[in-house]
Amino acid sequence: MLSTMQDGPLTISGIFRHGLFAHPGSEVLSYAGPGVPVQRATFTKVGERANRLAHALHTMGIGESDRVATFAFNHQEHLEAYFAVPCMGAVLHTLNVRLFPPELAYVINHAGDRVILLDAVVAPLLARVIHEARTVEHLVVIGEGDTTSLGGVFDGPITRYEDLIAAASPEQYPWPDLDERAAAAMCYTSGTTGRPKGVLYSHRSTWLHALASTSATVAGVNQLDRLLPIVPMFHVNAWGMPYSAWLAGADLVMPGRYLQAAPLVSMIMEHKVTLAAGVPSLFNDILRFCDANPGVDLSCLRAALVGGSAVPRSMIESVKQRWGVRLIQGWGMTETSPIAAVSWPDRDTPPAHEVDDQCKGGRVVPGVELRIVGPDDQVMPRDGSSQGEIEVRGPWITGSYYGEDDAERFHDGWLRTGDVGTLDSRGFVEITDRIKDVIKSGGEWISSVTLENLLMAHAAVFEAAVVAIPDERWGERPLGCVVLNAEASADPAELTAHLAGKVAKWWLPDHWAYLSEIPKTSVGKFDKRALRAAYAAGSLPVRTAVDAGQRRD
Repeated sequence: MLSTMQDGPLTISGIFRHGLFAHPGSEVLSYAGPGVPVQRATFTKVGERANRLAHALHTMGIGESDRVATFAFNHQEHLEAYFAVPCMGAVLHTLNVRLFPPELAYVINHAGDRVILLDAVVAPLLARVIHEARTVEHLVVIGEGDTTSLGGVFDGPITRYEDLIAAASPEQYPWPDLDERAAAAMCYTSGTTGRPKGVLYSHRSTWLHALASTSATVAGVNQLDRLLPIVPMFHVNAWGMPYSAWLAGADLVMPGRYLQAAPLVSMIMEHKVTLAAGVPSLFNDILRFCDANPGVDLSCLRAALVGGSAVPRSMIESVKQRWGVRLIQGWGMTETSPIAAVSWPDRDTPPAHEVDDQCKGGRVVPGVELRIVGPDDQVMPRDGSSQGEIEVRGPWITGSYYGEDDAERFHDGWLRTGDVGTLDSRGFVEITDRIKDVIKSGGEWISSVTLENLLMAHAAVFEAAVVAIPDERWGERPLGCVVLNAEASADPAELTAHLAGKVAKWWLPDHWAYLSEIPKTSVGKFDKRALRAAYAAGSLPVRTAVDAGQRRD
């Protein structure tokens, strides 16, 4: 028996229409730099310009399933593309402005991008690879800036975005009826273990993910919010936050390229931001800035969604103690759209122990199923201690990669995430490591994530990353890489003593490297591959602990 319910397609067009109909006066504020007036536009204005952009792209010959790329930061014009491109039936491909040239050229060609909308300030970055982009026919430049670097290396037309919008028809674009299963957007993985892989998000998956983020179990985005997506719009669609904000009527504060602590703090305070989303390293920078500027008050935030890597307990506690703000850890990846688990404290957790829940990867969100799989594909018990690879499935989890035969990443309809963790009876997952980063010493695992979180709780430590290095006796041993706070000191003996008693003795690192900065990936995560390569090349300043070699005895 079938139901009597109407079968309305779940499309980004529906998100677009709802925001314009129900929240026409909500605003998009684009930060243009210190001392420069913020650019403001209502949802109505953004909608009108998205309509014109669709007309302009159609005139260029862009049609159903054609890929239109963006090479831009977070601002109003990027949001216009977020709606115009998928709603006209094309596919939005967000290019990461921090990719190395070979990776950037690869993803442009692999995706088959025909048009690129780019910020003028990153024109020199694109100029380095545009001659290798075989499918690109047209460049559209957003904002002011010198684009002469593109001359002589690109033979096609180069148009200014505002000129394009001004010349486009103001008439209502004939938005097509779309299949909710059709591709709407694509994003490539960061490629830390090989070539980047493309993930195609459908209209349906994007709609469901956006709706989930408006629920209290995820982020509770609503019309009273003023949302600051610090996470770039070129990284997993800014965690879907632009679509969630549009659906719920929340104002958006777009930081542009100003992702440093000082301007971010200024935006939060001046515009009374209520919800922010970004990676831990940026919030660590904000805390350091606040240490040097005691007058900072971020109490306007009701919460901050933090993800991309493990959030140190010390950071969660510090933000709560200073301003009463909850840092809510989220777990996911490009392949999961990305939100799969969120660490809101359990209702039965006493207030004094809420941070324990917040330090976990999170509780699996409605719409996602999760399990832990051990050796021989054995599903592990939900006891909070049995470790294995995390596998997930659901309507916004990818089932394959674009143009790739990578069947080993999928298992009986489940995505193998590459993360190692545990799952408890309440549905909370705790990430203990990445499979490629886990340290196997004497046949047993050491969690680099646990060691990093404990090290960053030391008052002298600003950042810490732990990687495996070869050991003749034990196979691998941990190397602790630390960045100390300005004018702070902590030798290996002090850091070892700080860890002692918190982890097994044989977990304690034998070797230490003191760095000025931990290398980061293109999306702000610690680049452990770069650290391992630097160690292998002998370029890390390594110091040996006093009792090195005795840890396993």
